[in-house]
Amino acid sequence: MGRKIALWLVWVGFIAYVLLLAPPFHLEETLTLIKNLLTLQWADINAIILTIFSLVGIWLQIYCCLMFIDGRMQNIRAWPFLLAAVGTGVIGLLPYLALREPNQEFSGRKDGLLKLVDSRSTGVVLLLSTVVLLAYGLFVGDWEDFIAQFQSDRFINGMSLAVCLFAVVFPTLLGDDMARRGLNNSGLFWTVALVPLLGPLAYLCLRPPLPESSDRSVQQTVTSTMR
Repeated sequence: MGRKIALWLVWVGFIAYVLLLAPPFHLEETLTLIKNLLTLQWADINAIILTIFSLVGIWLQIYCCLMFIDGRMQNIRAWPFLLAAVGTGVIGLLPYLALREPNQEFSGRKDGLLKLVDSRSTGVVLLLSTVVLLAYGLFVGDWEDFIAQFQSDRFINGMSLAVCLFAVVFPTLLGDDMARRGLNNSGLFWTVALVPLLGPLAYLCLRPPLPESSDRSVQQTVTSTMR
């Protein structure tokens, strides 16, 4: 219960911050920036802003690699929240994290989507993409311009903080995903949880595949439980 309350407070608090305390919102400039980002017109965009925008997408894919599996075992499905997160970022994900119940089991077969998000290759691709993005932002970006925009533009400010918030709430899914794979290692948990972004990406690259169970074994388990 404490976890759920904390997540709801984070959700409400972040929305309140963005609406009430963040820098002013410049609608025309923001719409132009989003259009240029989505249409690959990046020549006049600060590399740091482009990197942060791309890292939101990286974080969403990291969460996909856990939430689609987790959602199989929940009363609620993950995909509506992930779809909402495409437009709202971490704001769309937090309600799922607050509503889900702890579950350290997985039953049934993996379909094509689950095999994709469970694959180590997916983690490797995300890790390599992230390293390139971080290097691009670090060495090409204009930090003085970014700080000025962070302090004066609500979209840049909120998007930057959302990238940090993705990392803060990631451990709420990590423990159950590790348990499903037989990784009962508190040291590993805290290493992944406390290394922002690269920790979760390394985990996706190295975690063992999720064990499957046949429909017959699942039925036997259900029957024995009913007895």
